[in-house]
Amino acid sequence: MIKKIIVAVICGLLLISLMACGQTENISEEISTEALAPYVPVHMEIACIKGPTGVGMVKLMEDAETGNAKNDYAFTVVSSADEISAKIVSGDINIASVPTNLAVKLYNKTEGKIQMLAVNTLGVLSVIENGNSISSFADLKGKTIYSTGEGSNPEYILRYLLEQNGMTVGEDVQIQFVATNDELIAQLVSGNAEVAMVPEPAATTVLTKSESLNRVLSINDEWEKVQGDGLMMGCIVALDTFVEENQAAVDMFLREYEASINYAKENITDAADLCEKYEIIPAAKVAEQAIPQCNLTFVTGKEMQEQILPYFEVLKGFDPTSIGGKLPENDFFYGVE
Repeated sequence: MIKKIIVAVICGLLLISLMACGQTENISEEISTEALAPYVPVHMEIACIKGPTGVGMVKLMEDAETGNAKNDYAFTVVSSADEISAKIVSGDINIASVPTNLAVKLYNKTEGKIQMLAVNTLGVLSVIENGNSISSFADLKGKTIYSTGEGSNPEYILRYLLEQNGMTVGEDVQIQFVATNDELIAQLVSGNAEVAMVPEPAATTVLTKSESLNRVLSINDEWEKVQGDGLMMGCIVALDTFVEENQAAVDMFLREYEASINYAKENITDAADLCEKYEIIPAAKVAEQAIPQCNLTFVTGKEMQEQILPYFEVLKGFDPTSIGGKLPENDFFYGVE
């Protein structure tokens, strides 16, 4: 009798084991089927600005043109963010590269409807000198610094760094503002300007026009000395509703975009050709020299939030309207709870 019971128990256990194996195989088949499900592309209208913030996009633009991108991307290249701000808010543009302070201004203007997806560009400003006497920020004392950007970020950044280095504008150093980068280049080439703070790619362009001109300071490096992190000047933004409705596609875009940025950093000559092709920088020769100075990066989530808030605080201290009046909440930063 006992032997019969033991045999019955063993048979029962074997049956349960076989059933469990069958269930596991079925579950595995379901998971495998889901994993193999084809990705469904999403159409995205993407805008980027000529210059540094557009450089990291060029490989993705080529991939979209050749059918090698995962999503259906349509690109618009503009000369300034003013041309696309309203279209971002209206949703006509789904994703756009813009200056970081404009991103937070749009966030405040729309009462939190804009999200910053990633920072793509650090500081792109350089101090150019006619000569080679400047080796530190302290050497700017007694100089007149020519610059564009009066009443905007370049002015606030320059004033802040001068203050942090113990100099008062109007006393220890003078700032002479001009209207355009072309005028800034002309002042340097003519010798009227001894020192100027110049953005890329104008900084690279002007260095080709006179052997007496030298790049002597990186504003991004100077910012790191006083703040600890790079100067986050360019980013990617999107409407929160678009992100919520297309999160998988947005995440796919971010992966492809990061790869595009890395391509530009690692394949400078090829990326320079693409910059000329897509009119991000007019000439490949200039782009090849400018790309290493563009400080391309890809920073997301909590790291992005922690590194950029000090920059927003500096801008707010000089002019609250430069960031739309107040610092952003957590929901501004994609991936931050």
